[in-house]
Amino acid sequence: MMNSKEHWERIFKTRRTTEVSWYQATPKVSLDFIRDLQIAKDAAIIDVGGGDSRLVDHLLEAGFTNITVLDISETAINRAKLRLGPGAGLVNWITADVTEFVPGRKFDFWHDRAVFHFLTTKEQVNKYLGVANKALTASGKIVIGTFSETGPETCSGLPIKKYSESSLYEIIKKWFRKIKCIHTDHLTPSNTIQNFLFCSFKKVNT
Repeated sequence: MMNSKEHWERIFKTRRTTEVSWYQATPKVSLDFIRDLQIAKDAAIIDVGGGDSRLVDHLLEAGFTNITVLDISETAINRAKLRLGPGAGLVNWITADVTEFVPGRKFDFWHDRAVFHFLTTKEQVNKYLGVANKALTASGKIVIGTFSETGPETCSGLPIKKYSESSLYEIIKKWFRKIKCIHTDHLTPSNTIQNFLFCSFKKVNT
Protein backbone atom coordinates (compact mmCIF):
# COMPACT_ATOMS: atom_id res chain seq x y z
CA MET A 1 0.00 0.00 0.00
CA MET A 2 1.26 3.47 -0.86
CA ASN A 3 0.47 4.93 2.54
CA SER A 4 2.43 2.23 4.30
CA LYS A 5 4.84 2.68 7.17
CA GLU A 6 7.73 2.66 4.67
CA HIS A 7 6.29 5.64 2.81
CA TRP A 8 6.02 7.75 5.95
CA GLU A 9 9.40 6.71 7.28
CA ARG A 10 10.88 7.90 3.98
CA ILE A 11 9.03 11.22 4.24
CA PHE A 12 10.32 11.94 7.72
CA LYS A 13 13.84 10.77 6.96
CA THR A 14 14.17 13.02 3.91
CA ARG A 15 12.28 16.17 4.96
CA ARG A 16 12.87 18.49 7.86
CA THR A 17 10.04 19.32 10.23
CA THR A 18 9.51 22.75 8.67
CA GLU A 19 9.46 21.31 5.12
CA VAL A 20 6.36 19.12 5.39
CA SER A 21 3.17 20.74 4.14
CA TRP A 22 1.26 20.29 7.39
CA TYR A 23 3.83 22.04 9.59
CA GLN A 24 2.46 24.55 12.10
CA ALA A 25 4.52 26.31 14.73
CA THR A 26 1.32 26.87 16.71
CA PRO A 27 -1.70 24.59 16.06
CA LYS A 28 -4.16 27.35 16.91
CA VAL A 29 -7.32 25.71 15.54
CA SER A 30 -6.70 22.49 17.45
CA LEU A 31 -5.97 24.40 20.64
CA ASP A 32 -9.13 26.47 20.18
CA PHE A 33 -11.22 23.31 19.87
CA ILE A 34 -9.63 21.83 22.99
CA ARG A 35 -10.45 25.01 24.90
CA ASP A 36 -14.00 25.22 23.56
CA LEU A 37 -14.67 21.56 24.41
CA GLN A 38 -13.40 22.26 27.94
CA ILE A 39 -11.03 19.30 27.89
CA ALA A 40 -9.73 18.88 31.45
CA LYS A 41 -6.01 19.17 32.16
CA ASP A 42 -5.96 15.59 33.46
CA ALA A 43 -8.09 14.18 30.62
CA ALA A 44 -6.65 11.22 28.71
CA ILE A 45 -5.77 12.73 25.32
CA ILE A 46 -4.57 10.89 22.21
CA ASP A 47 -3.13 12.81 19.26
CA VAL A 48 -3.40 10.53 16.22
CA GLY A 49 -0.77 11.11 13.57
CA GLY A 50 0.87 13.61 15.87
CA GLY A 51 4.40 12.22 15.62
CA ASP A 52 6.29 15.40 14.83
CA SER A 53 3.44 17.85 15.43
CA ARG A 54 3.87 20.77 17.82
CA LEU A 55 0.51 20.09 19.50
CA VAL A 56 2.13 17.98 22.22
CA ASP A 57 4.54 20.84 23.04
CA HIS A 58 1.66 23.25 23.56
CA LEU A 59 -0.37 20.75 25.59
CA LEU A 60 2.54 20.15 27.94
CA GLU A 61 3.13 23.88 28.26
CA ALA A 62 -0.55 24.40 29.08
CA GLY A 63 -0.38 21.84 31.90
CA PHE A 64 -2.05 18.79 30.36
CA THR A 65 -0.77 15.70 32.15
CA ASN A 66 -2.15 12.62 30.38
CA ILE A 67 -1.03 12.77 26.73
CA THR A 68 -0.56 9.95 24.23
CA VAL A 69 0.88 10.53 20.74
CA LEU A 70 0.36 7.88 18.07
CA ASP A 71 2.06 7.88 14.69
CA ILE A 72 2.85 5.31 12.02
CA SER A 73 6.38 6.69 11.68
CA GLU A 74 8.94 5.87 14.35
CA THR A 75 11.20 8.51 12.80
CA ALA A 76 8.57 11.21 13.38
CA ILE A 77 8.11 10.14 16.99
CA ASN A 78 11.86 10.06 17.62
CA ARG A 79 12.18 13.60 16.25
CA ALA A 80 9.49 14.79 18.65
CA LYS A 81 11.15 13.05 21.58
CA LEU A 82 14.47 14.68 20.73
CA ARG A 83 12.83 18.10 20.44
CA LEU A 84 11.03 17.77 23.78
CA GLY A 85 14.05 16.49 25.67
CA PRO A 86 13.14 15.59 29.28
CA GLY A 87 9.53 16.52 28.52
CA ALA A 88 9.25 13.48 26.26
CA GLY A 89 9.16 11.33 29.37
CA LEU A 90 5.82 12.91 30.29
CA VAL A 91 4.19 11.57 27.11
CA ASN A 92 3.07 8.06 26.13
CA TRP A 93 4.39 7.34 22.62
CA ILE A 94 2.87 4.70 20.34
CA THR A 95 4.16 3.68 16.90
CA ALA A 96 1.24 2.13 15.02
CA ASP A 97 -1.04 2.34 12.01
CA VAL A 98 -4.18 3.85 13.53
CA THR A 99 -6.46 1.53 11.56
CA GLU A 100 -4.72 -1.44 13.20
CA PHE A 101 -4.37 0.14 16.65
CA VAL A 102 -5.67 -1.93 19.56
CA PRO A 103 -6.31 0.50 22.45
CA GLY A 104 -5.09 -0.76 25.78
CA ARG A 105 -6.98 1.95 27.65
CA LYS A 106 -9.78 4.48 27.25
CA PHE A 107 -9.32 8.09 26.18
CA ASP A 108 -11.42 11.15 26.89
CA PHE A 109 -10.35 13.06 23.79
CA TRP A 110 -9.17 11.96 20.33
CA HIS A 111 -7.44 14.51 18.10
CA ASP A 112 -6.59 14.00 14.44
CA ARG A 113 -5.29 16.73 12.18
CA ALA A 114 -4.48 15.51 8.66
CA VAL A 115 -4.64 11.72 9.01
CA PHE A 116 -8.26 11.06 8.12
CA HIS A 117 -8.06 12.30 4.52
CA PHE A 118 -5.41 9.65 3.74
CA LEU A 119 -8.02 6.93 4.32
CA THR A 120 -9.39 6.59 0.82
CA THR A 121 -11.40 3.36 1.06
CA LYS A 122 -14.60 2.59 2.95
CA GLU A 123 -12.82 -0.26 4.72
CA GLN A 124 -10.07 2.03 6.03
CA VAL A 125 -12.57 4.65 7.20
CA ASN A 126 -14.73 2.09 9.00
CA LYS A 127 -11.71 0.53 10.69
CA TYR A 128 -10.51 3.95 11.84
CA LEU A 129 -13.90 4.96 13.23
CA GLY A 130 -14.31 1.59 14.90
CA VAL A 131 -10.96 2.02 16.63
CA ALA A 132 -11.82 5.57 17.71
CA ASN A 133 -15.20 4.47 19.04
CA LYS A 134 -13.63 1.62 21.01
CA ALA A 135 -10.84 3.85 22.35
CA LEU A 136 -13.07 6.60 23.72
CA THR A 137 -14.90 6.73 27.02
CA ALA A 138 -18.69 6.95 27.05
CA SER A 139 -18.50 10.76 27.17
CA GLY A 140 -15.48 10.95 24.86
CA LYS A 141 -15.03 13.66 22.26
CA ILE A 142 -13.18 13.70 18.95
CA VAL A 143 -11.81 16.41 16.67
CA ILE A 144 -10.97 15.62 13.05
CA GLY A 145 -9.20 18.07 10.76
CA THR A 146 -9.33 16.95 7.15
CA PHE A 147 -9.12 18.48 3.68
CA SER A 148 -12.30 20.25 2.63
CA GLU A 149 -13.90 20.00 -0.81
CA THR A 150 -11.64 22.82 -2.00
CA GLY A 151 -8.49 21.23 -0.60
CA PRO A 152 -5.71 19.66 -2.70
CA GLU A 153 -6.08 16.42 -4.67
CA THR A 154 -2.94 14.83 -3.22
CA CYS A 155 -0.63 15.25 -0.25
CA SER A 156 2.92 13.95 0.28
CA GLY A 157 2.69 11.99 -2.96
CA LEU A 158 -0.51 10.19 -1.96
CA PRO A 159 -4.14 10.51 -3.10
CA ILE A 160 -6.49 11.87 -0.47
CA LYS A 161 -10.24 12.03 0.13
CA LYS A 162 -11.88 15.43 0.53
CA TYR A 163 -14.94 16.18 2.66
CA SER A 164 -17.79 18.61 3.07
CA GLU A 165 -19.41 19.04 6.47
CA SER A 166 -22.37 16.90 5.36
CA SER A 167 -20.32 14.12 3.74
CA LEU A 168 -18.09 13.81 6.80
CA TYR A 169 -21.04 13.66 9.15
CA GLU A 170 -22.81 11.11 6.97
CA ILE A 171 -20.05 8.56 7.45
CA ILE A 172 -19.34 9.36 11.10
CA LYS A 173 -22.86 9.69 12.53
CA LYS A 174 -23.11 5.98 13.33
CA TRP A 175 -20.44 6.50 15.98
CA PHE A 176 -20.44 10.24 16.78
CA ARG A 177 -22.80 13.22 17.07
CA LYS A 178 -21.65 16.52 15.59
CA ILE A 179 -20.87 19.42 17.90
CA LYS A 180 -19.25 22.02 15.63
CA CYS A 181 -17.58 22.37 12.22
CA ILE A 182 -15.46 25.17 10.77
CA HIS A 183 -13.43 25.78 7.62
CA THR A 184 -9.93 27.18 7.96
CA ASP A 185 -7.03 27.95 5.63
CA HIS A 186 -3.60 26.51 6.33
CA LEU A 187 -0.57 28.24 4.82
CA THR A 188 2.07 25.64 4.03
CA PRO A 189 5.83 26.28 4.32
CA SER A 190 5.86 26.64 0.52
CA ASN A 191 3.23 29.42 0.74
CA THR A 192 0.38 27.32 -0.63
CA ILE A 193 -3.05 27.71 0.94
CA GLN A 194 -4.88 24.49 1.86
CA ASN A 195 -8.46 24.60 3.07
CA PHE A 196 -9.31 22.32 5.98
CA LEU A 197 -12.58 21.21 7.52
CA PHE A 198 -12.35 20.82 11.31
CA CYS A 199 -15.22 19.15 13.16
CA SER A 200 -15.80 18.15 16.76
CA PHE A 201 -18.03 15.25 17.73
CA LYS A 202 -19.30 13.53 20.88
CA LYS A 203 -19.45 9.76 21.14
CA VAL A 204 -22.88 8.18 20.57
CA ASN A 205 -23.70 5.47 23.07
CA THR A 206 -26.12 2.95 21.65
